[in-house]
Amino acid sequence: MIGRLILAYPETARRSGALLMLALVTIAIYGLGISPAWIGHVLPTSSEWLAANPAAGQLLSASMIALIAALNWKALRQLPRRLQVAGVWAELFALLMLFFYSFDLSFAFIGKKIGFLISQGVVTTLYISVISIAIATLIALAGAIAKLSKNGVIYGLATFYTSLFRGLPLLMQIYIIYLGLPQVGYVISAVPAGILALSLCYGAYMTEIFRAGIESIPRGQTEGAIALGLSPSQTMGLVILPQAMRVIIPPTGNQFIAMLKDSSLVSVVGVWELMYLARTQGQTEFRHIEMLITASMIYWILSIGLEYLQSRVEERFGRFNVR
Repeated sequence: MIGRLILAYPETARRSGALLMLALVTIAIYGLGISPAWIGHVLPTSSEWLAANPAAGQLLSASMIALIAALNWKALRQLPRRLQVAGVWAELFALLMLFFYSFDLSFAFIGKKIGFLISQGVVTTLYISVISIAIATLIALAGAIAKLSKNGVIYGLATFYTSLFRGLPLLMQIYIIYLGLPQVGYVISAVPAGILALSLCYGAYMTEIFRAGIESIPRGQTEGAIALGLSPSQTMGLVILPQAMRVIIPPTGNQFIAMLKDSSLVSVVGVWELMYLARTQGQTEFRHIEMLITASMIYWILSIGLEYLQSRVEERFGRFNVR
């Protein structure tokens, strides 16, 4: 019955659906308990009424926000897709900056410290992340080959490694390596401990990525290489891996972006990376939020750059595989 009404009166159904959605959004915003004080700044004459009727003011605030959002949605829908994306990014970024501005930040303090955060913190963060992802890639390749091996001993070692390092929190791994290795007579400094922990942890996750990529190549490719007289190592290096990279690279890029952010955990052992400096520099003048927000924006910018680089690499490998 409802379906027939919708087919008979599509315009009425569309408008009814839009009104229902607007009502649901209004109820959701009302449930968030957003203060109606902003209405008093826009309409100063309504301040006394808002103070006398807080519930009604909150409902009015939710209704106005929902209506503004609906009109904004309608306006964005009139634009081409590329401009829609740009418009959404611009609006959300403006809202984010407005949210940060509400903290009454000291931009002079940020300007004074940001150079040191970049020259010392960003350089150290990238140094640790790049070395760690390179080592993790080698570990993952060896682990994936071991998990595909028919040798029970090699397979057992690989499965134990991936189970252990995927099952322990990264922070705990950092502590165990930094504080535990000296107990057996091997003293390790903070930076190598952080690199080793990141490499082992992400190597375990990436092992499964490499294994899935290798297994995605049809068995006929291996059989054809063997028929041509290639050795197992030549088959893997010349035939299987080049094709598997098309499957391996996208999730590996995601792992590098995740590692870049997880490198902040090595700050617990005193590494002068971005998060450590943001925390310590903010303590000098009790400006913690300024440094944390600045570090957050730097991490975001680095992630955007890596996402762009990842897309370019994926495009290149896609063309290579097509040819």
